[in-house]
Amino acid sequence: VLDIGMSGTEEIYFATFHLGVDGGIEVTASHNPMDYNGMKLVREGARPISGDTGLRDVQRLAEAGDFPPVNDAARGSYRQITLRDAYIDHLLGYISVKNLTPLKLVVNSGNGAAGPVIDAIEARLKGLGAPVEFIKIHNTPDGTFPNGIPNPLLPECRDDTRKA
Repeated sequence: VLDIGMSGTEEIYFATFHLGVDGGIEVTASHNPMDYNGMKLVREGARPISGDTGLRDVQRLAEAGDFPPVNDAARGSYRQITLRDAYIDHLLGYISVKNLTPLKLVVNSGNGAAGPVIDAIEARLKGLGAPVEFIKIHNTPDGTFPNGIPNPLLPECRDDTRKA
């Protein structure tokens, strides 16, 4: 198990591909109320696992309960790693920083996992001398979501961003 820490769903897709691993799991409530959690499953190549692409197979295996005995000698390991710098490199690879013109960027992280990523992007761009000003709203992760459900599809969730 490679634990990349608190991350957004897009980071688990990146990590799965970047590390060349067989799969990844992100514990997330997505856009659901904070009382709900679920898992997003990703297979090799950063491909999502859904009902049509393997999830029903996992369900059948779990329901059958026919698991081989655990071989303690072959047991895996757990390691915490960080991929944040590699992830920021990847994201910034889509733009030419030297071609940026002065830009004011309003970002509403919804008190979710995106806040630290936004901080890292801001720091990297600042270090490169990019003329970008970040206006960050609800940037601190807080699982109680004190500013409402982080669902940008709901009009009421866009008010603070609009006001900025």
